Amino acid sequence: MGIQERKKREKGMRRYQILEAAKKVFSSKGYNAATMEEIADVAELSPGTLYIYFKNKEELHTFLSIDILQHIAVEAEFVVQKSVSSEIKLDNLRDVFIEVYENDPMILISLFHLQAGETLKNLSEEVLNKLKQTSGRALAAITSIIKGGIEEGIFIDEHPVALADVIWSTFSGVVLWVDSKRLLNDQKDFVKSTLRTAFSIAKKGLKKN
Repeated sequence: MGIQERKKREKGMRRYQILEAAKKVFSSKGYNAATMEEIADVAELSPGTLYIYFKNKEELHTFLSIDILQHIAVEAEFVVQKSVSSEIKLDNLRDVFIEVYENDPMILISLFHLQAGETLKNLSEEVLNKLKQTSGRALAAITSIIKGGIEEGIFIDEHPVALADVIWSTFSGVVLWVDSKRLLNDQKDFVKSTLRTAFSIAKKGLKKN
């Protein structure tokens, strides 16, 4: 292994180390309470080292959000390729969303806050473009499922992108709203059951009478 290749590998490993530490801190404390200093401490690095790899906390968190979007896109694309009806594909997509929520709810919740907040203004153009590309890939897969249902004559003949937006909004809305209710009762998590109900209602709305 040459010097340049080794340096590139070490840089990648250090970046992964920082992202893993950030995931732990964000998941345990939430985005607002987390600090770069705490993340550096968990990563066993100096705060200055973090800023070599990431511009600020917003950018660091955005890369975790991009990872989640990437996972959703890959899983949704896998669903698209299945040899089943679009109605079943929609059920499979719901299961992907639930699996993502179960894996890391705090990062997912922060992703939805990121998409709706002012944080995007603090990102570099390069990172913002990457976020847009990954979001677009996930939305394209969801749209493909909806479009397939329209072509099969199962779903209503409306613009597939608009219907895909409804599905994504249902996902994000349920996660954010039901999670906020846990402030009143933190012993129960109704997100998964509510997502199943919401998708059942959404599927009925998508289907032709």
